[in-house]
Amino acid sequence: MLRGGPPTVELMRPVGPDIPSDERAYLVLDLCLKVGEVLLSSGEAAVDARATMMRLAAACGLDTVEVDITFTSISMCCRRGKSAAPVTSMRLVRHRTTDLTRLALVTRIVERVIAGEMGVSAADDALAEAAGAPHPYPRWVATAGWAGLAAAVALLLGGAPVISLAAFVVTAFIDRVGRLLGRWGVAPFFLQVVGGFTATVSTLGLFALGDLPAGTEPSLVIAAGITVLLSGLSLMGTVQDAISGHVVTAAGRVVEIALLSAGLLAGVILGLRLAAWFGISLNAAVPVAADLTRFGVSASAAAAASAMSALACYAPLRSLAAAAVAGGIGWSVYAALTLFADFGPVVATGLAAVLVGLLTEVICRRTSLHRQVIILSGIIPLLPGLTAYRGFFLLASAQTQDVVAGMVDVTLALAICLALAAGVTLGQFILRPRPAPEIPPSKRVS
Repeated sequence: MLRGGPPTVELMRPVGPDIPSDERAYLVLDLCLKVGEVLLSSGEAAVDARATMMRLAAACGLDTVEVDITFTSISMCCRRGKSAAPVTSMRLVRHRTTDLTRLALVTRIVERVIAGEMGVSAADDALAEAAGAPHPYPRWVATAGWAGLAAAVALLLGGAPVISLAAFVVTAFIDRVGRLLGRWGVAPFFLQVVGGFTATVSTLGLFALGDLPAGTEPSLVIAAGITVLLSGLSLMGTVQDAISGHVVTAAGRVVEIALLSAGLLAGVILGLRLAAWFGISLNAAVPVAADLTRFGVSASAAAAASAMSALACYAPLRSLAAAAVAGGIGWSVYAALTLFADFGPVVATGLAAVLVGLLTEVICRRTSLHRQVIILSGIIPLLPGLTAYRGFFLLASAQTQDVVAGMVDVTLALAICLALAAGVTLGQFILRPRPAPEIPPSKRVS
């Protein structure tokens, strides 16, 4: 008690005797920044992107590097002691796209460099080839994936086969319209507005023409479309960044999610108001409770939704089965908790998400699949598409009590999303390998 112990946190790391040259530092930093750009643009959390970049830099001989990631930029600095000036470089993240095959290829390149199987120059050439490679399958396959996802979600929510077919057609149309507008440079906010508006108007048009029978809950088509549009939001990365202390990046992601959700809300409300002018209206579609008689059908629909989501995100075809297993088991746990244990939707979603996170780590340890492939697909059946639609529907009403109820449903949908993201993060944290303890400063080579 009379003698102090070692410092709790190492604040200044000593620089080793080997000072990298300017050329070497530039090459390694450029490679690390390119890898970080691919990871961040694919929805990877800032903490995971930073850890990957630092592992890659250390494998290439740069031990004393610092990485700073914001929502739209990545900065990296290599300190070279007092004998040489530091080398700093920055890269902007201009585009955000989800190609899980490209993400897996980049991750495999990083692992080969860390294992000593590939040099810096060869890794840079392989990375350029992977980043510029076309998608693994045609764009229409991704459209079929999004449409299949909507059809499976409609079936999961209790819709009839005709509702599932309508969700397939409407979502395919939304995807092609969004693709066309994206080529014209339309901002993502307006793409969400157009998506929500198209889903609502298309469903109401089919209902008015008599293609959707009155007793088959046409609102589930809109709810399925909303689920598809919600699936593109980076919920996992936002919560992981906030938990890990990357508050700037988390704040940027929160603003993006809020803006895109507001665009979706505006599009759905605009479609409902336009339909009201023509005298066409739907019901609010009460949330579907877990039903023991449809348990097998719903679990199969949840697994199909996860597999279709992975397909739409250009995941490797061999990973579809793993995504289906994660989604089916995750939804089954959620349904069992709500049906037998009388848990609320928020708690049940959080506990099911923890299991999805655990399954992700187990599957990734036994296979070469990337974590994002399992996570992004496994949470799809748990997204609150129907709750969000009900909130949007009530917010479009002119009655005060309906607006208040709509705010409650929107808040509930937000709470479910947060529980979903936090649960997956916790499940991953439980089984993720812990980093090896650092060498004490007194034993480092100076």
